[in-house]
Amino acid sequence: MNSGILLVDKPQGITSHDVVARVRKAAGTRKVGHAGTLDPLATGLLVLGLDSSTRLLTFLVGLDKTYEATIRLGVSTASDDCEGEVTATADASGVADAAVDAGIADLTGPISQVPTTVSAIKVGGRRAYDLAREGVEVELAARDVVVSEFVVLDRRDGVADGVAVRDLDVRVSCSSGTYVRALARDLGAALGVGGHLTALRRTRVGSFDVADAAVLEGIEVAPALLAPSAVASSLFPVWSMTADEATDLGHGKRPATGRADTEGPVAAVTASGDLAGLVSVRGGRAVPIVNFPTDEVRA
Repeated sequence: MNSGILLVDKPQGITSHDVVARVRKAAGTRKVGHAGTLDPLATGLLVLGLDSSTRLLTFLVGLDKTYEATIRLGVSTASDDCEGEVTATADASGVADAAVDAGIADLTGPISQVPTTVSAIKVGGRRAYDLAREGVEVELAARDVVVSEFVVLDRRDGVADGVAVRDLDVRVSCSSGTYVRALARDLGAALGVGGHLTALRRTRVGSFDVADAAVLEGIEVAPALLAPSAVASSLFPVWSMTADEATDLGHGKRPATGRADTEGPVAAVTASGDLAGLVSVRGGRAVPIVNFPTDEVRA
């Protein structure tokens, strides 16, 4: 049985889809999905779902995330990271620490952010990065995001390709959909010298930490899987079901829960500790949101 959530530490230089392909091969299953990609430049935490646990991914995509990154002030690029063509340079040696801190403060909290042009956002049914590669000018609408933490861990002055630059190692915690590349771009623009991202590592997704992730090279999937019941129980309130209630739920019935009505999902966990599904509670009864197959999860 391969159902479960898998945490993988993605190495640099490959796509998230490459990781999915390798996990499919290692696990011997085609049914592998992810809860948010990382660019080839980036490293760090990828959250994958296998077999029936792909049904949980919808509820993981929107979790807050934490990144460690390096922002280079003094150079702007077309992609807002080091893989894009340089579009402008400026001497960043005169940028004061106080100005950097003020710029970061302005980008902390609820903000409106225009995503990076070279992104996976769809425009007219096509990915923005595909359009950009074809030379099509893409204008993306601003979106509301929340940057709950944006702190400088280290500052370094240097020279890159003859340009005086300032590198900032930062940690960013933010809502889903936030582009750290866009934060680098906007900070550089506010300081008048431009900026882009030279390194990015995702260290946290919700309560999941990269320290608990498996290394992709030589990965053994089965022992690294997190049980769907454990994952759901960490995210939602738990309704501990009897065997009869689990059977009724599996048959499409709405058993009484003895719980107050809820807005969000409740993890329906059987007496044997398996996840029967996610439910909402209406009129004290369980209304299925997602059911899990008995032959795979409650075997």
